[in-house]
Amino acid sequence: MLELRHLRTLSALRSAGSLVRAAQLLNLTQSALSHQIKLLEDRYEGPLFERKSVPISFTATGARLLQLADLLLPEIELAERDVARLTQGDTGQLRVVLECHTCFDWLMPVMDEFRRRWPDVEIDLVSGFHSEPADLLRTGAADLVIGSNYGTEFATFPLFRFEILVVMAQKHRLAAQRRLQAADFKGETLITYPVPEQRIDLIREVLKPAGIQVERRTAELTVAVLQLVASRRGIAALPNWAIKNYVDYDYVIARPIGEAGLWSDLFVSVPPAQQHKAYVRDFVHVIREQCASSLDGIKLLS
Repeated sequence: MLELRHLRTLSALRSAGSLVRAAQLLNLTQSALSHQIKLLEDRYEGPLFERKSVPISFTATGARLLQLADLLLPEIELAERDVARLTQGDTGQLRVVLECHTCFDWLMPVMDEFRRRWPDVEIDLVSGFHSEPADLLRTGAADLVIGSNYGTEFATFPLFRFEILVVMAQKHRLAAQRRLQAADFKGETLITYPVPEQRIDLIREVLKPAGIQVERRTAELTVAVLQLVASRRGIAALPNWAIKNYVDYDYVIARPIGEAGLWSDLFVSVPPAQQHKAYVRDFVHVIREQCASSLDGIKLLS
């Protein structure tokens, strides 16, 4: 029989744009997702989408089932939120702190969608740079942090993994290299946000273990960091999604770090008392769903 999980699979395929990312969004292995799709295609005696199309192009059968998904799934999600409001209450607050300052780019549409779903939950950003965001959770000055995994002290929800790239001016001395190694950073000025060194992945994971020290210059806004880079004031290390448009328009160039690349994981952390609240879990769901469809080069964490 056609089940809700099948409709969710088709909806995730459309949102994510690929089997790999759809499996991540659904917390399934790729083989489990492929098996589920094969059973559906066997049932309807034909393919649901074109295998080699990018983005995914659905067949007439797949498109019809998507119409059903678009009709049913929003109503089910609405009913689930209504039940949660009846059992847990429909008011609350989410004061959000960003350890990952480049997250502003994708967080605004996430917050807009969350407000649509939970109009009586007050959501706001705790402004400013915070050297220890977890302290705001401890003191009750914030309800949720988007950033590192702070361990068992807090309830943690995985979001996604992303690659950090080195950004430099078009004619920088390192521009001809395909990948950068730790030694390549000698003599460079690293432009970063005004945060402690231990929170900068490039310094913590690459430069310090190799005994490489660099000068630092700080800026609070991503656009300011990139303007300094383009003006040959230094280089920066930023998430792939934050620099894509600037690279596409040849404002700067980007290179991976090391043979396997430098990757970082992003999480949502909340106090244990908040972890079972329906609006907290839905906020995490909205982040994963929207980022899976809008951010290139990320890998959803399970």
